[in-house]
Amino acid sequence: KHWQMTSLCLLGVWIPDAEHVWKSAEILRDFHSGDNVLDLLLEDGTVSEYRFPVDPSKPQLPPLRNPDILVGENDLTALSYLHEPAVLHNLKVRFVESRIIYTYCGIILVAVNPNKQLPVYGDAIIHAYSGQNMGDMDPHIFAVAEEAYKQMARNHKNQSIIVSGESGAGKTVSARYAMRYFAVVSKSGSQTRVEDKVLASNPITEAIGNAKTTRNDNSSRFGKYTEISFDRRYRIIGANMRTYLLEKSRVVFQADNERNYHIFYQMCSSANLPEFRNLRLSNADKFRYTCMGGDTTIEGVDDKKDMEETRRTFSLLGKGSFQLDVFRVLAAILHLGNVEIRSSGDDRSSVPPGDPHLAVFCELLGVSAEGLVRWLCHRRIVLVAEMVVKPVPRERAVNARDALAKQIYAHLFDCIINRINAALQVPGKQHAFIGVLDIYGFETFDINSFEQFCINYANEKLQQQFNLHVFKLEQEEYMKEDIPWTLIDFYDNQPVIDLIESKMGILDLLDEECLFPQGSDQSWLQKLYNYLDTNPLFEKPRLSNEAFVIQHFADKVEYQCRGFLEKNRDALYEELVDLMRGSEFPFLANFFQEEERNTATSKTVKVRPARPSVKPANKQLRTSVGDKVKMFTPSLCIVKILNSYTPIDDFEKRVTSSFVRKVQGLLQDHEGSTQLMLDTDYHFQVMFPFCSSSQALELLQVPNSLHLDFLNRI
Repeated sequence: KHWQMTSLCLLGVWIPDAEHVWKSAEILRDFHSGDNVLDLLLEDGTVSEYRFPVDPSKPQLPPLRNPDILVGENDLTALSYLHEPAVLHNLKVRFVESRIIYTYCGIILVAVNPNKQLPVYGDAIIHAYSGQNMGDMDPHIFAVAEEAYKQMARNHKNQSIIVSGESGAGKTVSARYAMRYFAVVSKSGSQTRVEDKVLASNPITEAIGNAKTTRNDNSSRFGKYTEISFDRRYRIIGANMRTYLLEKSRVVFQADNERNYHIFYQMCSSANLPEFRNLRLSNADKFRYTCMGGDTTIEGVDDKKDMEETRRTFSLLGKGSFQLDVFRVLAAILHLGNVEIRSSGDDRSSVPPGDPHLAVFCELLGVSAEGLVRWLCHRRIVLVAEMVVKPVPRERAVNARDALAKQIYAHLFDCIINRINAALQVPGKQHAFIGVLDIYGFETFDINSFEQFCINYANEKLQQQFNLHVFKLEQEEYMKEDIPWTLIDFYDNQPVIDLIESKMGILDLLDEECLFPQGSDQSWLQKLYNYLDTNPLFEKPRLSNEAFVIQHFADKVEYQCRGFLEKNRDALYEELVDLMRGSEFPFLANFFQEEERNTATSKTVKVRPARPSVKPANKQLRTSVGDKVKMFTPSLCIVKILNSYTPIDDFEKRVTSSFVRKVQGLLQDHEGSTQLMLDTDYHFQVMFPFCSSSQALELLQVPNSLHLDFLNRI
């Protein structure tokens, strides 16, 4: 009887484990002040000791385990103890044992990516959630969508659903399901079927904006904010899409085991179609811009079949020659990448006479082959009293070719998005809107460059937005209503944002270096070491003089400095722009003529620099990519929209935000027990990496934090 009573009173705890991250155990004897070990009974029946990793006088006790009756709760805030192992164990029980992918955490929906289709998104499920309160039904993306729709209709407040998570977590799919929910529950009742057009835009935007990466076979390489407009009867009357941070560099470069944008492979797989014969396409492995990553196919993906879907959805957005014009430009980009540029000695370059891809490019886009070769291999320099045409080395000519390809693709991308927006607009005044934000997830790869830097900077701004709504505003509401409340000391990521965007920060120093004719990645990096050495969030790697490290909210990321200046300048020389502007192909010429008109009519905001700036040495040095990221993408556009800005009128309206946290799937190549990780220092950024080998498992970094201090039960 005594042993039975003792066993019933054993206290369950979680202890760190190198293999499983956390392991369940029970304390065999009482803990007394001054003890430096705990006697534990593990799940397998063995007895072990847990030694405190800190001063025994101030022991850091292991996190307590929740009672079995609470395990598997559909809302994490219902747990008695809400800390890292409790969150992970609850998610694991629901997902691995019950195949339930959704769990609430208060106002947040946590979605685990199963990496396969589940039968939980049919119209019958949508109608089951329609009209229901969020807590009355099982957790689901449809419940979040219904809550947003209801808040808009009842409280007359515009809504935004923010889908966040790391790269490959499944954000785009969740955003697509949310929009599908609105399309089903709020039929327009008109002949325009605008809700069908909203859904039809997804295959097109994914074809031109998604690509295979090492983390995800269908990774969004741009951010998208879709604003769905409703009338006074809360029926869809239109939609508007805003895009951010298109990864243009992917057009001309892909890392190993990655691909270019899907649309290129879809076209190459359909090269034998009669309407494509004049494009002179062939297999994707024959083009430089589509074979850099190695294998040009994706297991389980039929590019030719996807091309049929892309073309079908194109037709829903309007008839005419627009679709064929798009394919003509895309084919020209592929041929441009195959134009051979040779080194001619003495810092000169040349294109072989009769280059077949040069001829096809110029024929498709209606430009002069002689003019193209001249301004790829030469540069015009304006001096005080004369103009000089100077040859350039092969490397600069290749950069000019690639810059032209990137610029043409970016213009084409914007043109398609504008065409989609035009098709989504119908007569009628917007009464309210629901926005769905799907933007890049936080990225950290083996090699991180300028693209990951911009993506992670944008995610820092979104994390700040999350902190504002979930912690700061909620606590202010409690204080306003005099509710007893212990203030939560939550992590504020403003210091890392300041590191990036403030005066003498990373972007400021990068833009300054870009203005120097002899500026280089290495000299810029040295400035970072000199100016930011004392910043605790910035580090110089021990074993590298060509990289820097930033401690982001989600992870510590090492960035390779090579290519930062070239990508930030994003320079396309004026001579090549003039050549494209004079094209005999009106569809292409309009891209660059429109750019000229926008430049002439745009309003410029003048900002006083930190110190006297160096004037650009050449005409091609204009607004940098870093400036665009800082000025337009995260800080002014997305956050302002989510906070209080309504673009339809001049009134500022509070936009209520719903958050969906996407996490990596526990099941990947096969079903089985997997490792779970959560670094609680940085606010609920959850990663579930699948490890197929013991060697890969050894590389996992076990989090230092053992408690979730930012969420406390009252």
